[in-house]
Amino acid sequence: MRRILFPLCVLVPFAYFFPKIAILYVLCGAYDVSRNSGLELSTLRRYFIGNGFPTWVLSPFNTLLDLLSLPYVNKGVYRLEDLPPAYQDEVTRLIEAAKAANLVEQLKEAAKEHPRTMIFFRWYGVNKQTFLNVPAFHQPWKYIQTIGVSVFNKKVLTSKHFGFLRASLRILYNLNDMNDDSAYIVVGDKISYWRDNKLFIFDDTLLHQSVNGTNQARYCLFVDMVRPTSIPSIMRAVIFGVRLLTQSFKFVYYQNWKLIER
Repeated sequence: MRRILFPLCVLVPFAYFFPKIAILYVLCGAYDVSRNSGLELSTLRRYFIGNGFPTWVLSPFNTLLDLLSLPYVNKGVYRLEDLPPAYQDEVTRLIEAAKAANLVEQLKEAAKEHPRTMIFFRWYGVNKQTFLNVPAFHQPWKYIQTIGVSVFNKKVLTSKHFGFLRASLRILYNLNDMNDDSAYIVVGDKISYWRDNKLFIFDDTLLHQSVNGTNQARYCLFVDMVRPTSIPSIMRAVIFGVRLLTQSFKFVYYQNWKLIER
């Protein structure tokens, strides 16, 4: 019913009354969704009339961000060496700081009661005070904007979903050793198993899903970093705007998570 009524009651009238804007959205949406590898009919459905609709709404803006990022072409899924040296250095320093903080042991008690738990030490460029003090996370970072830890307890997964905005890249680092291949992340038709590859960097506006099918908890460093560009001040300004718009309803973004703040 929703798949029929939404296009008929919303999209068709919009195209009728605003044809030029509708053409822009068709072109930007087609470009945006085509970036997903292994494109299937179900991906198109999710993007245009499912949980990817907010990403489609922002597709003209995200397309502009892609243009402003040139000559750094969006790779979708990155290796660490794909990033500029200064970016690589910050990622490496952050991972070393996370290892030294022994986060798995310190979060084990707080996270054990909930299927999915998230704690933020930095949120869109602003340091956050939590029950767990990690001074190294609060040092000045030039490119890293968000620092958190996501915990999936055993047999937990997310739905397939799209992020909203391409001003940053998502960086995940698995903090504990996983014992089999049923803990992984899927982006398009690419699968990365946490047992084999602890570091995963990607554009989260692509369709993705995180899965922990093991009998142990999975702890991941959860980081957003300004995407490589010759004018990083623009990306920082966009991220600053996102912080202002979302700081009062962060719970909506993470409504399926237990947020630990104090």
